[in-house]
This record gives sequence, C-alpha cells and structure tokens, in this order.
Amino acid sequence: MTTLAVRRAQPPLWLAVLAGVSVWLAAWLVHMPLAALLTHDVLGMGGTQLGETVEFFLGDAAKVLLLLTGVVTVVSFLWSFVSPAKVKEKLAGRNVVLGTAAAAGFGIITPFCSCSAVPLFIGFVEAGVPLGVTFAFLVSSPMVNEVALALFWGLFGPGIALAYMAAGLAVAIGAGLVIGRLGMERYVEDYVWTIRAGSAALAFRPTTEDRVRDAWRATVEIIHKVWPWVVGGIAVGAFIHGFVPTDLVVSIGGSGNPLAVPALVALGVPLYSSTAGTIPIVDALIGKGLPLGSALAS
Repeated sequence: MTTLAVRRAQPPLWLAVLAGVSVWLAAWLVHMPLAALLTHDVLGMGGTQLGETVEFFLGDAAKVLLLLTGVVTVVSFLWSFVSPAKVKEKLAGRNVVLGTAAAAGFGIITPFCSCSAVPLFIGFVEAGVPLGVTFAFLVSSPMVNEVALALFWGLFGPGIALAYMAAGLAVAIGAGLVIGRLGMERYVEDYVWTIRAGSAALAFRPTTEDRVRDAWRATVEIIHKVWPWVVGGIAVGAFIHGFVPTDLVVSIGGSGNPLAVPALVALGVPLYSSTAGTIPIVDALIGKGLPLGSALAS
C-alpha cells in the first residue's frame, strides 16, 4: 500500500479531535463517581481511613492528569502561533519596567516543560534583552505557568487561581527589577553572548494538522516526564488526607504559630518536584484545616 493510500485511510483530523475531546469530557464527568465506586463497592473500604486515602488518590490522580492533558494540549497548540523572534523584538524595544512586566506575563503562556524556558532565556540575552527582564521570564515560567493556573482553578476556584497568578507575577517582576539593578551581566558565560540560537526566522509555516499533531506529541512527551512526580505528590496528599491528624497540621501551620510560614517554606524546598506534583499536597493540607497562605507557602 502506498503512502498516499495510507494517508487516505486515516480518519479526518477533525474527527480524531472530536473523539479525543469527547473521551476527555466523558472521563471528567465520571472520574469522581468512579473513584467512589471502586473504593466502596469494589474494594470494600468505605468508612475507613484507608478507604478515604484510596478514594482521594484515585479521584485526584484522574482529575490532575486530565487537567494536565487538556491544558498542555491546548497551550501547546496555541504556542505554535507565537514567534519567539517577535517576542524578543518586543521585549528588547521596551523600557525596563514595562519589559520586565511583559516578560513575566509572557512566562505564563510558555510550555509546561522548563527545558523550553532556558533556551528562550538564552535567546533573550543573546538578542540584547536586559538580564533583569530575562530573569523575570525565567522566574514566572515555571512558577506561574498555565498548568499551575489550571490546577488551582480546578481544585480551588478562580479567586485563588487569580490570587496565585498575581502573587507569582509580583515575585517575578520584583526579582527581575532587582537583578537588573545589580548589573550582573558580567557573570554571564561568554558562550551565551556568542551563540545565535533561534535568531534566524524559519520560513516554514506549519499547517493546522501539523500544529495539532505537534501539540499532541508535546503533550505526550510532557506527561511522560511529569506523571511520576504527579502521582507521587498525589500519594503524599492522599496520606495526609487519610492519616495525618487535623490537630497536628493546624498546630504546625496554623495561625497560632508565628513561624508557620517560614517553617513550611523551608519544608517545601527539599520536597519540590514540580508544580503539578505539589498542588495536590496543598489541596490535602487545606482540607486538613491549614490556612490557605501557609499551604501555598509550602
């Protein structure tokens, strides 16, 4: 069979996309009832601490992985329309404050994988974008990315998601302005100034089908990299939800402890894996009565 015949035998792209969206929506509607059914009726663990742990794990694992799949696919598709060369031109042509704020905002819509942010960071420096501006992008990209916002929106609602975005942007902009004032360009390695990575504009214009297929390939690659961290974070959150006493959580991180936030920040540093992996832990801590600010600090 020829290559042309194989292509004609494949279903139309719109049909594959429609099928994928339908499967995603169906899974989203049934994942919580299915987790309860498996825990209570199939495994017979209803009404026990272990049952609460298993139900939390099954429900949150499905929810987080579904959110990751949907959001990363959509953002990867939209990202294919963004030209890094034009972004660099816009950032290089602004004053420091506006450029720093724009770079921090641009970091939100970058792909989830942090390895994509570093080459862009180098490209910004090489193109003459001030170092402080580029650092604002590098800080916001992994911290206030589209996946984190989607998970916060899905787990805690729009208010907390928007508050998280505002706080993250403030940190990124502040860091960029401080680093810009310190004049640290002299510490950048020489090779960064000499490489011309991504400076040439590509003449190739992908078709819609190319963009959709590339977005799906990027999603599969990203999910393959992060799913162990996601499952691990959900397992920790499930254990906290099922077995850690509420009084213990509140005594450590509650409003009555003046050192709660610094202690949780210090605890969160060695526990960090990825944003997608830590947000389920935050969900479990809030469910145990930990104040929102303390839980986010961890």
